[in-house]
Amino acid sequence: MNSNDAERPVATPEDATSAVSAASDAAAAGGERQTRERRAFAALEEQRAARRWRTAVRLGWLLFFVALAWMFYSNGAVPKEPSIAHTAVVEIKGEITSDGEASAAQVVAAMRDALEDSGSRALVLLINSPGGSPVQAGIINDEIARLRAQHGKPIYAVVEESCASAAYYIAAATDRIYVDKASIVGSIGVLMDGFGFTGLMDKLGIERRLLTAGKNKGFLDPFSPQTEAQRAHAQTMLDQIHAQFIAAVKKGRGDRLKEHPDMFSGLFWTGQQSIELGLADAYGTLDSVARDVVHAEDIVDYTRRENVAERLVKRFGAAVGEGAARALRTAPPLR
Repeated sequence: MNSNDAERPVATPEDATSAVSAASDAAAAGGERQTRERRAFAALEEQRAARRWRTAVRLGWLLFFVALAWMFYSNGAVPKEPSIAHTAVVEIKGEITSDGEASAAQVVAAMRDALEDSGSRALVLLINSPGGSPVQAGIINDEIARLRAQHGKPIYAVVEESCASAAYYIAAATDRIYVDKASIVGSIGVLMDGFGFTGLMDKLGIERRLLTAGKNKGFLDPFSPQTEAQRAHAQTMLDQIHAQFIAAVKKGRGDRLKEHPDMFSGLFWTGQQSIELGLADAYGTLDSVARDVVHAEDIVDYTRRENVAERLVKRFGAAVGEGAARALRTAPPLR
C-alpha cells in the first residue's frame, strides 16, 4: 500500500450529504436572485410603458387643442371683405343629412355669407345629390325665399348629374333651374324603408323579447310584426310629407309646371324631359350661367367644407370615446 493512500481522508456519507445540501442551497440562492432580477426588469419595463403612455396622452391632448385653435381661426369661411363683382356658388353634393356637408346648417350659413358679400351679383346652388332628409331640405327651401327677399339677389340652381327627391325640394325654391340634357331630375315622393324578419325568426325558432311602454312604441322594430293600424299611421305620415313636398314644388315653379299624371309619383326624368315638363328652365352649367345669365364670370365658392382640423378633432374625439367605452366594459363591476 502506498503511504500517500494511507494518509488520504476517506469520504463519509455525512460528507456527501453536506455537499449535496450546499449545492442545493447555492442553486436556490441563484434561483431567487434570477427571480428578483426578472421582477426588477418587469417593474422597470412597466414604468417605462406607463411613462410612454403618459407622454402619448399629453401629446394627444396638445394636438387636440392645437386643432381646436386652428379650427376656430381657419374654419373655411370666406372673409367678409368688399370684393369685385362675381357669381357666388354654394355646392350641395351628396346625401342631404343633418350631420353632413349638405346639411341645412352648413348650406344656409354658406348662402348667407355669399349674399352678404357686396360683390356677389347672384348665388348659384351647384347641385349633385340623390336627396336625403326632407326636414333639412325644407329648412333650406324656406331660407332661400327669406334670403332672396332680404338681399334682393337672384338665386339659381345648376344641376350636374342628379337633383332628385330632397335635392329637388331645394332647387324648386330657386329663381331658375339649369340642367344638362342627361341630368336626373325629380323623384318627387317620400319613402320610409326597412326590413321585417318575423317569418325568418319563426322558421329558426327565435323568440323576440321586446318590452315597451305604449302599444305602438316598437312598431318600426324589424323583428316585430306590423299591424294594419300601424301601417296606416305610417302611410298617413308619408302622405302628409309628400303633400308638403308637392306644395313646395308648385309654389316654386308656379305656372311653369306642365303637370303630368306621374309628375308627383316619385318618377325621375332626364334633364331634357324636365325642361319639357317645366321642372327645369333651360340647359346650363355653372360657367355658362355666370357668364350669360349673371354677367359676372368670376366665380367665388362659399361652400362650407369640413377642414383638416375638424376631421382631426372628430377622429380624436371618437378615439377617446372608444377608449373610454372599452375601459368601462373592462372595469370590474361595482358590488
